[in-house]
Amino acid sequence: MKKLVDKIFASKFWWLPLLVVLFGINYLASVFHARLDLTKEKRYTLSKATQDLLKNLDEEVQIDVFLKGEFPSGFRKLANSTNEFLQLLKDRNGSKIHYRFISPEEEMPTNTARITYGDSLVGLGAVPINLTVQKKAGESSNIIFPVALMKYKGKQVLVNLYPGASGRISQEEINSAEALMEYQFAKSLDKLTQTKKPAMAYSVGNGEPVDGRSYDLVQTMKQDYEFGMLNLNTQPRVPDNVDLLLIVKPTQQFTEDEKIKIDQFVMRGGKLICFIDNLIAEQDSLSFKPETIAYDRNLNLTDLLFKYGLRINPSLVMDLQCDMIPLVVGGTMENPQFEFLHWNYFPLFAPSKNQLLNKNLGYVASRFVNSIDTIQVAGVKKIVLLASSPNSRVISTPALISLNENKDAPEDGKFKQNEIPVAMLLQGKFTSLYKNRASESQKDSLAKQGIEFKGESTDNSKVIVVADGDIVLNDIMPDTGPLPMGWNKYTYREYQQQTEYGKFFTPAANREFVLNCVEYLVNNPAISETRNKDIVLRLLDSQKVKEQKTTWQLINIALPVLLVILFGFAYQQIRKRKYAV
Repeated sequence: MKKLVDKIFASKFWWLPLLVVLFGINYLASVFHARLDLTKEKRYTLSKATQDLLKNLDEEVQIDVFLKGEFPSGFRKLANSTNEFLQLLKDRNGSKIHYRFISPEEEMPTNTARITYGDSLVGLGAVPINLTVQKKAGESSNIIFPVALMKYKGKQVLVNLYPGASGRISQEEINSAEALMEYQFAKSLDKLTQTKKPAMAYSVGNGEPVDGRSYDLVQTMKQDYEFGMLNLNTQPRVPDNVDLLLIVKPTQQFTEDEKIKIDQFVMRGGKLICFIDNLIAEQDSLSFKPETIAYDRNLNLTDLLFKYGLRINPSLVMDLQCDMIPLVVGGTMENPQFEFLHWNYFPLFAPSKNQLLNKNLGYVASRFVNSIDTIQVAGVKKIVLLASSPNSRVISTPALISLNENKDAPEDGKFKQNEIPVAMLLQGKFTSLYKNRASESQKDSLAKQGIEFKGESTDNSKVIVVADGDIVLNDIMPDTGPLPMGWNKYTYREYQQQTEYGKFFTPAANREFVLNCVEYLVNNPAISETRNKDIVLRLLDSQKVKEQKTTWQLINIALPVLLVILFGFAYQQIRKRKYAV
């Protein structure tokens, strides 16, 4: 081997084999990509669910990212993180994944009128952010679309890259957006690859709202699901093709026949999500007089939900973390003076940091919410989805609700309860309410519809119960029509948040909360688990940076130079001694 090496270097073209080896290594590196993820949170590792989606692609996926332009440092970091993540996808399936970054101000390649990509994105439902960007010539306004457009087999879907939980455009929220990036892309790709949309039935017949108040809910669900109405009173059964039954704010009592239809739907593996107002308490009642009494609706659902593992209490949750309403604080009858004041009966719920279904979600707005108690049921796991802040309380019914309560500041000493559950996920093996008690006539009625009575459900049954029906409903403005669910019709125009970058208004996250719940119930649960990824924000200690600035400048700048000089001096001394005559 030594002779071969000596022969190569003795040759006139000794460098040629090295050049061939170098080109070979570069070629192999361009074809085969490998990466060793040494980060603690496995930041550069795709989940198995995402890898399976990429492996099963039949055609090419085109991803257009609209994060190109002059942005503040936070959004430049988000753009770089998006580029790194998309490169991960391309490394997994380079022949099928293609992506590019486009400025929203660029014109689309059309033969008709001049249309920018930004105009097209607004039409698709993207919400722009108006930022003030510092430039050399001064400040200028910049419209940012933190979204991507994914296309596959003639279908397309928007990918939200910046959920913006609180609207502050902080480094923490940019960091949360990076942590959710895999979930956002995997969820969108899963929708595009589905050959059949999951079917959702909206229960009617018990006073559920079917007017403009449910407009945003219906339109949102129709985008990704086969959506239809189902009257439990007249329909003999919940059809087998229905994947999810949605019950929203019923106001009339359920009969036993209706309840057994719901029960057997769950026992057959169907998913159930309920938004229930257990009490009669409406803000409209306070428009006619300053006081109203909240009392039980008597919906006759207590025993059914109790059997599954929870109870909606006949009580109201009050919270210091709450929304605002306009109240008369002075003036005259002809010219009253209004002021926006916190209304403790309208809590704003932040999802628990420990639960993964709604991780990194913003505040969920609610109105006159009931508390929930859990019941010990074997084989059923319970997860709290929404809970009150550390400054909350519960009042029992019948409860007197008075606008006069806001004349004085609330007594903080009464608001000492923490994490009162108001929304719960139940999953596991449920036992039927009618096990050992269903009559022969009820069983015969089910048999005529081709349904075999089941006393227990499958192991993967799931039920979500939210103790407020208004969470998924929307207000209606006389001039603009229906608002998005969760928007306060009194304050959504008045309280746009002013940030260091300009105005940025983020509505309540009610829509995202509902979508997350529905997706978890009927879609691939492994994709929902990609929300587990958590990227730790490792910030420098500003005080230490200030105190040790000079020391670290010397270590990073002066020390390398000194080492080079010292090495050169030592090398020269060694040469002098070695070749001295």
